[in-house]
Formats: sequence, structure tokens, C-alpha cells
Amino acid sequence: MTQTTHTPPPAGKQMLSERVYTHLRDAIMRGDHAPGDPLKPQDLAEEQGVSLAVVREALVRAVGEGLADRLPNRGFAVPAYSDHRWQEIAEARQAIEPVMLRMSIERGDLDWEARVRASHHRLVRTPAYLPEEGEHYSGAWAEAHRIFHRTLLEGSGNLVLLDTFDRMWTASELTRRWSAQRNPHRDGALEHRLLEEAALARDADTAAEILTRHLTRTAAGLTDSPQHGPADDA
Repeated sequence: MTQTTHTPPPAGKQMLSERVYTHLRDAIMRGDHAPGDPLKPQDLAEEQGVSLAVVREALVRAVGEGLADRLPNRGFAVPAYSDHRWQEIAEARQAIEPVMLRMSIERGDLDWEARVRASHHRLVRTPAYLPEEGEHYSGAWAEAHRIFHRTLLEGSGNLVLLDTFDRMWTASELTRRWSAQRNPHRDGALEHRLLEEAALARDADTAAEILTRHLTRTAAGLTDSPQHGPADDA
């Protein structure tokens, strides 16, 4: 019986696919494609100078990450601003993450405390707005933001819950950038500082309350907001 072996794609093709996906993801995050806008493979392929197959692979990956929708007989599109899924994701995060934070405060050791402090320091010192990126998108700040929130929860030591957090974060990151219109004067930096202080003080009740309020405010920024002009809530 002949055994069939799977040949992985060439490294060059993998790198090309990754580049096209990264460009697409960043363009969606920046707001180059508005909520509900179609994502036309032919246009994207011409823009990037790649084949349709590479673009479709990137689009399918974006769908899996919650950054695009695949519509029957209509191709691909940026998710709709008013899609009910965003409130469901927010509800799930509000239910899960405060519980994980309580576990972290109970179980986290001194190394966890040091990582929380370091991740918050990096978040504070990373510019949230970059003029060269259109004044409203900083990939470095977004990554520092993700690391801070994840580090807070890593003290729980529960890999299943952390994997759930990772999947919810990717999908909700897009809506975080849309939610500022309703709360243009929101002080996210203060919220993060209070969250760090409560966690390091081992005050589980206060930390969980602050995190719940933090997540609720982001979700509230999507409710009954205009469909145009998404912005950061950094």
C-alpha cells in the first residue's frame, strides 16, 4: 500500500500569503474598508500584485479571524457595524474575563506581578496614535494593549480559558476601534492604570468590577452609534 505524503507549500508562498493577509488585516483595522464594504478579490489582487488564489486564501483567513464575512453569492465583505455578534462577543468577554482575573489574582506569583507591571509600562509608553498611520491606528499600541490584557489573565494558569480569550480578542479588536464615537472623551489610560493597581493589590473584587466596566464601555460604544467613521477608543 502506497502511503501518500503531504508536501507543505514552499516557504516563499507562505511568506507571500502572510504578507497579503497582514496587509488586508491592517487595512481593515485602519478603516480603509468601511463596515459592510465589499472586499473584491480581483481588486485586492491587482493592488498587491498577486494571484487571486493568494488573495482568496487571505480572505478566508480573515473570515476565520472575524475580520471579514463570506456572503452567499456575494463574495467577501467587511462585517457590518451593527452586527449582533459584536454584542454577543462582548457579553461573552464580560462573563469570562473577570472570572479569569479573579483566578489570576488568587493564583498568580511574583513573576506574574512583574509581567503585569512590565506589560502596563509598555502600554503606557507606546504611542496610541501615529501621524504616519493616519492618526488613528497604531499596530504597536494594539499589540501592547493585547499583551497587557492577556498578561493580567495568564496568572490563572488555565490554558483552555486563555485560548478562548485569544479567539475572542481577535474578533473584538475590530469593534474596539469602532466604539469611540459614543465616548470620544473616554480615558482608557486611566482605566488600564486602575486595573493594574487593583490586580497588583490583590483586590479581586475591585479588579473584576473595573474590568467588567472597561469591557462594558467598549461594547456600549457600538450601540446606536452611526454606521460611518469608525475610530479608536485608545
